[in-house]
Amino acid sequence: MNDIDIEQWRQRADTALQRWLPAEKTLPQELHRAMRYAIFNGGKRIRPILTYAAGHALSLEAQSLDAPAAAVELIHAYSLVHDDLPAMDDDDLRRGQPTVHRAFDEATAILCGDALQSLAFFVLARHLDPQIPAPQRLQMVEALALASGSRGMAGGQAIDLAAVGQVLNVAELENMHVHKTGALIRASVKLGALCHPDIDERLLGQLDHYAKCIGLAFQIQDDVLDVEGDTETLGKSHGADLALNKPTYPALLGLDDSKRLANQLIDDALHSLAEWDEAAEPLRGIARYIVQRQH
Repeated sequence: MNDIDIEQWRQRADTALQRWLPAEKTLPQELHRAMRYAIFNGGKRIRPILTYAAGHALSLEAQSLDAPAAAVELIHAYSLVHDDLPAMDDDDLRRGQPTVHRAFDEATAILCGDALQSLAFFVLARHLDPQIPAPQRLQMVEALALASGSRGMAGGQAIDLAAVGQVLNVAELENMHVHKTGALIRASVKLGALCHPDIDERLLGQLDHYAKCIGLAFQIQDDVLDVEGDTETLGKSHGADLALNKPTYPALLGLDDSKRLANQLIDDALHSLAEWDEAAEPLRGIARYIVQRQH
């Protein structure tokens, strides 16, 4: 992975988010302060980086990818704000900082998540590169909406909440995480690819398989880190899933087999890019990073 490219993309995503988020002094000030707090609190920007990397693999200019990259991060941030609420996962820390409902209050946190979600679709509607064909622009809105809703991320969270204290098998656990974590990761890659005005369906399918594999591997690594990590490194409460009696891969398979499965998924993701040239190297690097990260 080219660290220079990755850092440039992280900075581009932050610049785009700065541009499209309302200023703190804009009324209602408390809500806009909360929105900025939720976005600019040290996120890794994995999802927008994936959008840039997918576009880069197709020889697109980064400028044409700014809007979808910002949109997926806005959706991701909204989901974290809501997941942390007392009625959901009831977390006090996010990225080493008080969660939004702790730094502000619960009502502000709910409204903050709502507003971030709405802003994501405003950005897609208003700021997409005009050279992207209209049918693909609609596909992008559809892909992000589907990944965010009851058949994607929100549905996965519902399954997760219902599974607390339950014993799931591997297929049921995979289904939960394909929705909760994997759907938005797949959308991040797909939105980047759809910025290409003549995207080939076969290549789009290869990218989607790559994204599906790394999305599940990402969640497995999260489950592993919840066991092996510490609160300071993770930036959130260590052992939170265990404390809530949630089904996880280590609980079901054990740590060693969980790590083995994550690495198998990364190998599968890399295989799906076998015919891609060096322009896809950032995608390969991100895949490897997912199972090597410590937070």
